[in-house]
Amino acid sequence: MKKILLIDDDLKNSMLLKRFIEAEGYEVTYAPNGETGLEIYNKTHPDLILLDINMPGMNGFEIAKTIRNNDRRVLIFFLTDRTDKVDRLYGFKLKGNDYVPKPFYPEELIAKINERFDSGFTNQDVEYKLGDTVFRPNLSTLTYNGETHSLSVRQTEILSILAANLGKVVDRDTILNTVWGDSSYANSLALNVQITYLRKQLDDPSVNITSLKKKGYILSTS
Repeated sequence: MKKILLIDDDLKNSMLLKRFIEAEGYEVTYAPNGETGLEIYNKTHPDLILLDINMPGMNGFEIAKTIRNNDRRVLIFFLTDRTDKVDRLYGFKLKGNDYVPKPFYPEELIAKINERFDSGFTNQDVEYKLGDTVFRPNLSTLTYNGETHSLSVRQTEILSILAANLGKVVDRDTILNTVWGDSSYANSLALNVQITYLRKQLDDPSVNITSLKKKGYILSTS
């Protein structure tokens, strides 16, 4: 059973969220502040930390920084009403895996959690240098020219396959069967959409995803 640590000083909403997540089959431990959260983290070694930023005493950014100094494995989702660009960028700089703005629907968060744990790239501490872009699959981020973009798990999986085969043609069916489990027409259309999104996210002009008719895709740098 995957273990989740929820650190948030909003007791009422945290208890509701805790019950929602537990109903999905996860083991959830709650901490009302950063200091207690760190103590529980050291004792339980959770797989995921759901971390509020605005808390009295030690805030979420400080907690994440302390944990990341020693642990690159654990997933960290920031849950916060601080949605300014500078805060999001700092959250990713601290190696946060997701940044979920409040208010949010519990179902939305659970979908993100399920998707992340279902992914084969959850704990891979791998980094790809693509031109002037840095792709970090375990964080689902692209960083170029000081800007960091977050990717969905599907996009991360697709780009990871292409990056691992840089300069080589990757067959469409290989991507479809690896990411979706089959090469149905509906999934093929979904792949087209995700490739289009990835191209938009790759701001670096030296990085390209080229479509080869009836063959597949090739990720290249110039």
